[in-house]
Amino acid sequence: MAIFLTKDSKVIVQGMTGATGMKHTRLMLADGTNIVGGVNPRKAGTSVDFDGTEVPVFGSVKEAMEKTGANVSVLFVPPAFSKAAVVEAIDAEIPLAVVITEGIAVHDSAAFWAYAGAKGNKTRIIGPNCPGLITPGQSNAGIIPGDITKPGRIGLVSKSGTLTYQMMYELRDIGFSSAVGIGGDPVIGTTHIDALAAFEADPETDLIVMIGEIGGDAEERAADFIAKNVTKPVVGYVAGFTAPEGKTMGHAGAIVSGSSGTAQAKKEALEAAGVKVGKTPTETAKLAREILGA
Repeated sequence: MAIFLTKDSKVIVQGMTGATGMKHTRLMLADGTNIVGGVNPRKAGTSVDFDGTEVPVFGSVKEAMEKTGANVSVLFVPPAFSKAAVVEAIDAEIPLAVVITEGIAVHDSAAFWAYAGAKGNKTRIIGPNCPGLITPGQSNAGIIPGDITKPGRIGLVSKSGTLTYQMMYELRDIGFSSAVGIGGDPVIGTTHIDALAAFEADPETDLIVMIGEIGGDAEERAADFIAKNVTKPVVGYVAGFTAPEGKTMGHAGAIVSGSSGTAQAKKEALEAAGVKVGKTPTETAKLAREILGA
């Protein structure tokens, strides 16, 4: 089982013909992802050869969906053009749009998030500024390295890309049902709570690992959701215990103001909801092993 992405997912890549899009399309194909097309209006009607696999280029998301049955789009579009690309995906009603791009203006992210809602939330947005998601052994939509781990029993949701990779590596022998990098910007589509609900409903996920970080109140809200709705064991890690107050740390959303958004406050909220929280990623992985008896 998996959440959001399976072996049957048909994936298109907006921005496939750019340098970053080409690189990661090749890697996703190597991981077994069923990539059925790219989108670039200026190169519509052409195709790109990825090590013997010909991938057609379409003029729009709508055309790609009509001709291939695509139900997932991965976006490698420069920040200035990302809002228009996401709106195009929403207008085409593609079920899942994975926005990898870093540096999108918060105003633009807020605009396309609100637009998706106004259109009835027919398109699930993951990101922006995220590594995407992977269902090991089935499909990989984004930039998560496909050779870190194997299929297994753990569900992972994380704000941080690099900590996603580290946690997958730490628990690689147990494996993952799905791993979702939701991104660390102030405005994102899919949240910790969305992923927690999906993992709770997935019969193949036995334990959930949740990685948060300083800034905002997403982890506190997730803790409240866990207390009321999640029956499976959850272990957590909050990045940023040593971060100085008032300084943005890497992610645009990772800024602490007064007592709001601190790692300690988030840790306490999660522990009050029954979540075991590690002080380091390695300690968090150890807690997961203890719960699973692995």
